[in-house]
Amino acid sequence: QDHFGGITTSKRVGILNVGMNPSELSNLKSKFEVQLFSTSINVANDKIGFKDITSDTNLENLIFQGNEPVNFNIDTEFLGPGFAMKLLNWGFAITTKGHVKADIVDVDTNLGAALTNSTINSSADGVTIANTSNQRINSTSWGEVGFSAAHKIFENDKNLINAGVTLKLLFPGSFANVGTGDFNGTITTDSNNDLILTNANAYLNIAYSGSLADSFSNTSDYTQSVFGNLNGLATDIGVNYQLKDGDKSYKLKIGAAIKNMGSMTFKGDENISRNYNLDIKGNESLNLDVFNDTNGIKDIENVLVNSGYVTLDNSKKDFKVKLPTVFNLYADLKIISKLNLTLFMQQKMNSNNGNDQITAQNMFSVTPRVSLGYFEAYVPVSFNEVSGTTGGFGFRLGGFFLGSNSILTALTSDSKQADLYTGFRWGFL
Repeated sequence: QDHFGGITTSKRVGILNVGMNPSELSNLKSKFEVQLFSTSINVANDKIGFKDITSDTNLENLIFQGNEPVNFNIDTEFLGPGFAMKLLNWGFAITTKGHVKADIVDVDTNLGAALTNSTINSSADGVTIANTSNQRINSTSWGEVGFSAAHKIFENDKNLINAGVTLKLLFPGSFANVGTGDFNGTITTDSNNDLILTNANAYLNIAYSGSLADSFSNTSDYTQSVFGNLNGLATDIGVNYQLKDGDKSYKLKIGAAIKNMGSMTFKGDENISRNYNLDIKGNESLNLDVFNDTNGIKDIENVLVNSGYVTLDNSKKDFKVKLPTVFNLYADLKIISKLNLTLFMQQKMNSNNGNDQITAQNMFSVTPRVSLGYFEAYVPVSFNEVSGTTGGFGFRLGGFFLGSNSILTALTSDSKQADLYTGFRWGFL
């Protein structure tokens, strides 16, 4: 997701800008900056509106309606203590972050409704599903410590070019994945009024590690093990160019960065990744109602194995998970004094269908902003491949900031996204 959208392209450059593009370290507004806290949470989907997301209604009953596949993302980012500084033509920073993600990716609504609510959306006695994508339910938590450096590589009266890099030490916490690739099957109702699956075949992946091995329905399942042991590396690289407007401002700034190039390995006592083949032939059938009593990914696996309809293809104790690599491109244009317009694009570099892939979304945003030094206000308008068009509002007062990418459309048009971010950092000298 686009965390801290709007504030990460602020003219008051700080540690948050470095998270978007490490080359921004050379543009730090203050000589020193201390990151005290920042947090961002984003809930986006392609099925239901803001009022449903924030209500007490059972979301499972809502998201598995209709016929279009379901995509639902909950993405949270916590920024812990951090420090940045400028020294001559260099910038340096140390940052800490925690990530918690839960995703539903391309899940067929009839299959989802059958497994969670013991219903199907079809008005007929049954429904046949033929889905060539990899339907996934995935949850991941991990922490990272970043070491960033940036350098001013060229400057004259009119132009400035900076380059930067961040090396991230990754601390995988917990992971759970259920993937169903190339699913074919028919769901019908038997004489006992139970939902059964017949004439089915699919390629299954079941993987888990840490606290998500037993359950993934409670918040504590994710937060109790965000930081695990050091077991992965990742890199961000970036450049930015400025068409200068005096010594301390610019008429135009253009930046580009590739983020999260790397992976982490999950290890532990309760740690496994298994691939199965599902095959139900002829008069055979699997009662889907038995999944209603499952509590966690281990229970799901046990039901499948005990059914006798899955055969183990391969298994491994430790497994790698790829970070959500994205390409960022942005331009900040001075319209008139105190008024800027920012264009931002995020393009994911990998498909979300891979069982070992943490998800990302493509997006584009346009953000007009008023910058008055100590105070700044902005209105991001975003186009996200999952939640569609959203409009938000945010402001900065000194080092404190508060904003949302979707608050305006959530209140006026019941958009399919709800998000909020806030934080405080202190720059001095």
